[in-house]
Amino acid sequence: MKLKITSILTLAIVASFSFFAFKPKADVYTVDVTKSTINWEGKKFSGSHTGTVALTSGTLGFNGKKLTEGGFVANMTTIQTLDGGKPSPGLDKHLKNDDFFGVEKFPAANFVIKKVEGNGADVKITGDLTIKGKTNPVTFAAKLTWNADKTVTAVAEKVAIDRTKYGIEYKSKSIFSSIGDNFIYDEFTIDVKLVAKK
Repeated sequence: MKLKITSILTLAIVASFSFFAFKPKADVYTVDVTKSTINWEGKKFSGSHTGTVALTSGTLGFNGKKLTEGGFVANMTTIQTLDGGKPSPGLDKHLKNDDFFGVEKFPAANFVIKKVEGNGADVKITGDLTIKGKTNPVTFAAKLTWNADKTVTAVAEKVAIDRTKYGIEYKSKSIFSSIGDNFIYDEFTIDVKLVAKK
C-alpha cells in the first residue's frame, strides 16, 4: 500500500513538472517581403546617405499576442542608395565591395530574436545580428500593430548598428585616428517594417 501511494505521488510530481515545463507552440506568421521594408542611413562628417535593402524572408512567432520568436534575412546584393530619391550607382557599387558589405562573399545578413521584453504593443527586442559572417547582439524598441486584415506589423526605428563590430572599418575614426575630418561614423541606423500573416 505504501509503495502504491509513493508511486502515485511520484507520478503526480512528474506530471506537474511536465505541465509547468510545457511550452505552447508559437503561432508562426510569415513576413510578406513585398509589403516589408528596410531603410538605412549612414553618416559622415560632411553629410549622410540613405537607402534601402530588400528582404529575402522572415517570420514572427506569437503565443497569443505576445511576440516570442522570429527574425528576418536581408538580401545585401540589393543595397541601394536613394539620397532624396536619387539613385547613386557608384556608391552602391562601393557599398557592395569589400570596403563595406562584401556582398559577393556575404550576400545575406540576418537577424534572429533571442529575447522579447514586454507583453503589449510596445516591446524591447534583443537578438543576434549577423553581417559579413560576424554575429553580435543588438537591442532595440519595437511596436506591434494587429491589423484588420489579420496581419501583424512590427516596426523598429533608428536601430543603431556599429559597423566596426562586423569588420567594416573603412574610414572609421575609431580605427584610423589620423583620418581627420574625412571619416564615416561607425554607427549606421536601420528602420525595419515587417508585415506578416499567419
